[in-house]
Amino acid sequence: MTAIAAAGAVPAGAATRPALTLEAARSNVTVYRYVEDDDGEGDGGVYVDGDLGIYAVADPKQAFEVRATRKDYSSPLVATLVRKGKDRTLPVPADLTGLTDFSRTTFRDSKGKVVTTSTSSFCANSYEPVRRSPKAPATSPYPQSCGDARNPYALGAVWGLQAGYATSLSGNEDYYDGEDEPGGLSDLKPGSYTATVSVTPAYREALRIPVVKAQATVHVTVVDVKEDDCRTARGCRRADPNRAASAKVEKAPKKLTGSKVKPSGPLPDLRSLPAWGIVSDGRYLNFSATVWNAGPGRLVVDGFRDDKDADLMNAYQYFFTASGKQKGYAPVGGMEWDARDHHQHWHFKDFARYSLVSADLKTSVVSGKEAFCLANTDAVDYTVKGASWRPQNTDLSTACGGRQALGVREVLDAGSGDTYEQFREGQAFDLTTVKNGTYYIEVAANPDSVLYERSTKNNVSLRKVVIGGVKDKRTVVVEKVGVIDEPPVEIEEPELAHR
Repeated sequence: MTAIAAAGAVPAGAATRPALTLEAARSNVTVYRYVEDDDGEGDGGVYVDGDLGIYAVADPKQAFEVRATRKDYSSPLVATLVRKGKDRTLPVPADLTGLTDFSRTTFRDSKGKVVTTSTSSFCANSYEPVRRSPKAPATSPYPQSCGDARNPYALGAVWGLQAGYATSLSGNEDYYDGEDEPGGLSDLKPGSYTATVSVTPAYREALRIPVVKAQATVHVTVVDVKEDDCRTARGCRRADPNRAASAKVEKAPKKLTGSKVKPSGPLPDLRSLPAWGIVSDGRYLNFSATVWNAGPGRLVVDGFRDDKDADLMNAYQYFFTASGKQKGYAPVGGMEWDARDHHQHWHFKDFARYSLVSADLKTSVVSGKEAFCLANTDAVDYTVKGASWRPQNTDLSTACGGRQALGVREVLDAGSGDTYEQFREGQAFDLTTVKNGTYYIEVAANPDSVLYERSTKNNVSLRKVVIGGVKDKRTVVVEKVGVIDEPPVEIEEPELAHR
């Protein structure tokens, strides 16, 4: 992780300066809306082009940084504002995607009557933070995306805004509001309004924001447009704010570099989260599995063409000093070319294993998923030592290489996890010969201890399930883990399953 400021004396007034303030970019804004026709199935909604231009601005002398983490799955989340002098505990967030009910937006008509009110969560991470002060640092080290809303077993998140930077508090410019999302711009009819955005009292007090700096007001004109007009306004759809950015991936070297050495320095630490997204589908047991790197080192594996087999690569794990200087490498198995439809890239063979085991922990069924294209799909815990707040290959545009690749590099950064959703025949567990009863879904990282890591004692997780039903109509009851409430599972062909 990148240090924001050197340790030292607490600046004068640091204890009383507000951690954030609110500002309006303009006093008057115009937003354009298009009402989508309802096709009779309740799909009607409203596209809105434009936002209020309200920004949260960080203290010019120190960054706004919040770390949210949970001790274990039976404990609530704890959010801490990191400040020079003394950290502060913030209200408990609902999840790892941001500070719950951070701000309130109220729209009033020309007579001062309240038309609609809504509350919003706040995550300071942004793809496009802007400098508010010319003296602000050149770049921001904080993550571009917010915590993982998809994975219910994520453990920690970092939300930050560089000193002297600002980020939109009122949304990006293009977005869509469905009929079931009241309280926003989509509730407004064409006309003129006054919008007031304010930090809610609990956060205003915790962040030491004076009332006058904890709110901003803007006059809003809402204009209806026709469909053709809307389509010229950058599509009138907003990208998912939780979607991770696709960064340029690293290229593997054409030959081994460095020296073959005994592994040392900051090693990765591979761990398994509890299996999740578990559901029965006829005779199959579908599930999702996440293996993550608790750091402090990165897992870096390079593949090099095998001289005798065009469909194989020899894999080597690389080791680095704490400062990032490469020290050497060691052989760690191999990679194989996967020519199947929707795959067609190189898979590392020794990353994880998924099994359905009986109550006495004897293996019953092993998933056919046995080779992996690594990607930093999930922000599991960015508070761990060595966590990369801006990892590369965060989606399926990974560096897993094409058929003619001379070399391949696969990486799992500290703090990130790689999730595979087992919804395909041969990967989901086939329950045809499995008797009704109690079982465990076992997720094992580095199952054959091929990779070098800090510890192998935390590589395995077990999730209890009770299987019932009859042939081709099997049922599953999943034991809850701690206080975690998982969202319902929909049976579909997920994009992640193609890896």
